[in-house]
Amino acid sequence: MIVLSCSNISLSFGTDQILEDVSFNVSHDDRVGLVGVNGAGKSTLFKILAEELQPDRGEIFTAKGSRIGYLEQNSFLESDKTLWDELISCYSEIIDMEKHIRQLEKEISIEKDSQRLSYIMKEYDTLLVRFENMGGYEYNSRIKGVLHGLGFDENEFSRKVSTLSGGQKTRLALAKLLLEEPDILLLDEPTNHLDMDALEWLEDFLKSYKKAILVISHDRYFLDAVTSRTIELENCRCKVYNGNYTVYVKQKMQDREIQQRHYEQQQREIARIEAFIEQQKRWNRERNIIAAQSRQKALERMEKIDKPDNLPGRIKLKFKSGIPSSNDVLFVENLTMGYTGNPLFSNISFNLRKNEKAFILGPNGCGKSTLLKLLVGKLAPLSGSIEYGHNIKVAYYDQEFSDLNENNTIIEEVWNGNEKLTQTQIRNVLASFLFKGEDVFKCISVLSGGEKSRVALAKLILSDANFLILDEPTNNLDINSREVLEEALQEFDGTILAVSHDRYFVNKLATRILEFKNNSIVNYAGSYSLYLDYKNKKEKDAVASNNKQKDISASKLEYMESKEMKARQRKLQRQLEEAEKKINEIEDRLNQISLQMETASSDHVKLLELHEERTSLEKQLDELYSVWDSLCAEEAELK
Repeated sequence: MIVLSCSNISLSFGTDQILEDVSFNVSHDDRVGLVGVNGAGKSTLFKILAEELQPDRGEIFTAKGSRIGYLEQNSFLESDKTLWDELISCYSEIIDMEKHIRQLEKEISIEKDSQRLSYIMKEYDTLLVRFENMGGYEYNSRIKGVLHGLGFDENEFSRKVSTLSGGQKTRLALAKLLLEEPDILLLDEPTNHLDMDALEWLEDFLKSYKKAILVISHDRYFLDAVTSRTIELENCRCKVYNGNYTVYVKQKMQDREIQQRHYEQQQREIARIEAFIEQQKRWNRERNIIAAQSRQKALERMEKIDKPDNLPGRIKLKFKSGIPSSNDVLFVENLTMGYTGNPLFSNISFNLRKNEKAFILGPNGCGKSTLLKLLVGKLAPLSGSIEYGHNIKVAYYDQEFSDLNENNTIIEEVWNGNEKLTQTQIRNVLASFLFKGEDVFKCISVLSGGEKSRVALAKLILSDANFLILDEPTNNLDINSREVLEEALQEFDGTILAVSHDRYFVNKLATRILEFKNNSIVNYAGSYSLYLDYKNKKEKDAVASNNKQKDISASKLEYMESKEMKARQRKLQRQLEEAEKKINEIEDRLNQISLQMETASSDHVKLLELHEERTSLEKQLDELYSVWDSLCAEEAELK
């Protein structure tokens, strides 16, 4: 059953066309992702669906009795109520019904008239059934479940809404909307301000939601998990794809290739027919003129295939480290930060080696961003030490944009610190970040979050740093820009330490995971996928262990743990031996290459091949040493 239908929706602001002939249908159980670059009109379309904006033309139909619930980006709840009181208001009808039931129970206990008692009992039974069907026995646990799922602790339930931060108010607005259970749920960037645990909870909640969902998100992992259809807004128009984000990307690429091929084939056919017509006209005999006219009519009847529209502009990124760093990049020893008697984290220690791409994970408020600020000297620790290796040049991306001067124009902000570059060079850099013409003279204070992100990235590009410290670099970026950033960071020949809640981004780049847990850090060597596999296995093992008989003796349990420890040590030893074997093989080959380069000093082609092979092997060797170090550290912990 269709609950929402859009037909030829069009909207423009002045001379700027935002939407043109946008049409689609949504069924009662659809989960639809709305995607497109920043500025494509996604939020504008949601405002039209929620009747906050009127289109220039077109029609919207909603099924009779259907309620639309709309979560705007950064939608703040303003209230003097507590969190609990704000959310319990979602169940005012049930609460009134519960009060009525209690009143009827009192009347039943004192009523003497049998006829009147029978009437009250009938009303009581009817009300009780309705109360149960509406979830009257569950609403308290629902509120608790949603608050916990979105990252609120029980001791926060009695806090006043007015005392919450902007991000917390947005999460509370999302909680309230989910509890209201509208028939059509419009969510504009619902994953903002959520940590990974809350993201996973929201995914599970939405997957079990029995009504229609339309969601705008740049979180590709989230879109893949939740959506089954995708609507793309591009060049003011929309196109509907069956499938989640990954399916949509593949289908879009195939559709463009097919359309381009058909367009080129038709253009060749048109050119052939036009050449034939021109030839017949030159011969200028009666039968030639008739043939030319016949072909001209055929050409006019031909249904023309449009050339695929140009794709939206993409930023251009290529990070380049100015000077090579030492193999040892960062040493953190026994670092403690927080308030007296209430540390945010205690005695954390870890090292980073050249070319590692390490990501810090953990719940909101655990100290991830604080740790990065300590590393770049914006804060001072309570205790512990931070040391950098030789030739380390650090560049820091701050999600709060505190390094941007709000009073500067874009060109002034990027030119400061890069005075050796000419205006033309600076403007070329800004053009690659989609700041062209008069845009470069906009003041930083009037820029959107996405535009500020691009300015910060432009400064990062020009830093020539060999160690990037990044705090939520994908926030405010659309999917196109995130993909460009991923590609640039994959090719970056330096070291990266980053905080991110973008699981797709982390999965693409991470070679190491540092997880905040119990005020400390747990180190995982390898990719994000390996980290998830390890955590899932650990959870399954814990469940299996809890299901075992509880009368296992302490000695037997100790024996089992010792056995598992030894098995893990043996596995680590095998991995170490394998890594050492590969290291030796590469070092032997590098020695051979050095000898071959000496004997082939006059063969420039051979020298180039050997040089490229040596560069590739040296990079592999650095990565192997990083893995070897991590394995050694893990082996030391087991001992």
